[in-house]
Amino acid sequence: MFHYRFSGSSYLMDSPRSGNHTAVKGFTLLGLTDNLILQDILFMIILCIYLVTISGNLSTIILIRISSQLHHPMYFFLNHLAFVDMCLSTSVTPNMLINFLVERNTISYHGCGIQLGSATFFGAIECFMLAIMAYDRFVAICNPLLYSAKMSTQVCVQFLIVAYVGGFINASSFTISFYFLIFCGPNRVNHFFCDIAPLVELSCSDNHISTVVSSIVAGSIIVLTVFFIATSYIYILITILKMRSNEGRHKAFSTCTAHLTVVTLYLGTITFIYVMPKSNYSTDQNKVISVFYMMVIPMLNPIIYSLRNNEIKGALKRVLGKKIFS
Repeated sequence: MFHYRFSGSSYLMDSPRSGNHTAVKGFTLLGLTDNLILQDILFMIILCIYLVTISGNLSTIILIRISSQLHHPMYFFLNHLAFVDMCLSTSVTPNMLINFLVERNTISYHGCGIQLGSATFFGAIECFMLAIMAYDRFVAICNPLLYSAKMSTQVCVQFLIVAYVGGFINASSFTISFYFLIFCGPNRVNHFFCDIAPLVELSCSDNHISTVVSSIVAGSIIVLTVFFIATSYIYILITILKMRSNEGRHKAFSTCTAHLTVVTLYLGTITFIYVMPKSNYSTDQNKVISVFYMMVIPMLNPIIYSLRNNEIKGALKRVLGKKIFS
């Protein structure tokens, strides 16, 4: 027989299989702050960020789909990057907004696992997508005559499959690590979503294996994608410096600056969270950086690509022009 009891804000259940431990029924998310006035301000700011993220990335997807000028590999990957950005932000933002409005910010045990899994799934896919887009720029600038062969539809789809498989492996490692943790309560997670670091701190079991496994998988993905991106851009830089035409150099640089900006922002922040030693920064810093890479960067990506890419600006003008004249 199981006996239910209430501990703090989390329901726990005595389980004969766990000895003196308890089976967790839910967690309390402490959020960004407990200041009520600041909560109202943050609710409006994050709501605006989320609406801009969804509208901006959705507009990018629609524009790429309806503009025949954008039907080539670079924009095929940008289309999927926009989709991943929307999903990454949606994995945590709606629940966070709801938590600003309720007195007790609770999430179920399995809901916490699903949130952790979805965030790490789409976060890893974004890393792979940025690496694939770097390779696309490498082929376009360094081997333009072979571009159509090396970046055929079949190759693009294969790259996309690799990205999603990599995301699944990353999400599986984090989710399995989560379910191996034992929580004794009160289960108050010092974060605005179920991230692995505060959950490990909360666990009362031997969490060494869980920490090592998730860190190795996430670290391997980051190192692999950073190496891939760095190698691609080293060859790109060498090729650009060999160009005799200033116009050619400027055009080559202009196709890379938007991608480099996104790479620096995204990989820089997740490296800080998942690779650097945890003793180097506080939980509050972790929260701020998590807001940046899970909410702010997905909002900025379509803006960066729109402002830095002449083809996207041209396609947008043509679409708007047709709408106005029609």
